[in-house]
Amino acid sequence: MQSFLEIFDLANGTTRTVWKSAAVFEAPNWDPDGQSFLINGDGRLWRIGIDGSGPWKVPTGFATACNNDHGISPDGSLIALSHKTDGLSTIYTAPAAGGTPTRISAKQPSYWHGFSPDGQSIAYCCRRRPDQYDIAISPVTGGTETQLTGRDQFEGHNDGPDYSPDGAWIWFNSDRDGHAQIYRMRPDGSEVMRITHDRYVNWFPHPSPCGTHILYLAYPTGTRFHPRNLDVGLRLMSPDGTSLREVARFNGGQGTINVPCWAPDGSAFAYMRYGPS
Repeated sequence: MQSFLEIFDLANGTTRTVWKSAAVFEAPNWDPDGQSFLINGDGRLWRIGIDGSGPWKVPTGFATACNNDHGISPDGSLIALSHKTDGLSTIYTAPAAGGTPTRISAKQPSYWHGFSPDGQSIAYCCRRRPDQYDIAISPVTGGTETQLTGRDQFEGHNDGPDYSPDGAWIWFNSDRDGHAQIYRMRPDGSEVMRITHDRYVNWFPHPSPCGTHILYLAYPTGTRFHPRNLDVGLRLMSPDGTSLREVARFNGGQGTINVPCWAPDGSAFAYMRYGPS
């Protein structure tokens, strides 16, 4: 299966392929400097130039079992990565150019998903009860974890948290009402609001840097969790759920937009699609 790193341009509605590989690569982050992407493949992190040059392996020391939950701090100084430690995903940070990772999450499993706009906090998905995944936040340096969902009751699978650019909301997906839909809540876990109400199985909402768009991945009805190799759609909507439109459809899923993927100026976003050509 080939991997295609692609860019969708909002102004003209066109897509272009930046880079492709015969191996499986996942989850592009767009660097804050606008000049490269961070992706994962074969347990490692890699850089791809905006011109399609690379890939260049990011030195991450012992962290050689990285999954697709990784990202770059707003100031571009740090990368967050999720590396399998003792068989379970664990969050670390490292210098953006690479280096020995520092462990951030004490509990396992934990999967990184977002930096706060000021770079001082991280949002992530974690399993703290059997068969339930929840959203939590902690300081970027580690320390006290604040669980935001499922604190008092079973709330299904909650995943994919990403901060709004003003820090006022955390967007996420949850199947608490049946199948996965898009929600948002305050960073203290209050004012939970369901935004999408449709038959699709919706994952990984990402607010644009300007705050006017929410990008997310729509799976076919009946899909369980977020597998790869399905016919999926990328959808854009306003933060209130209006102006909803599908902007791309292709073979994808797991690895397509698991993590923040917008261009720094909000004019475009990056994603992975998969297929024979």
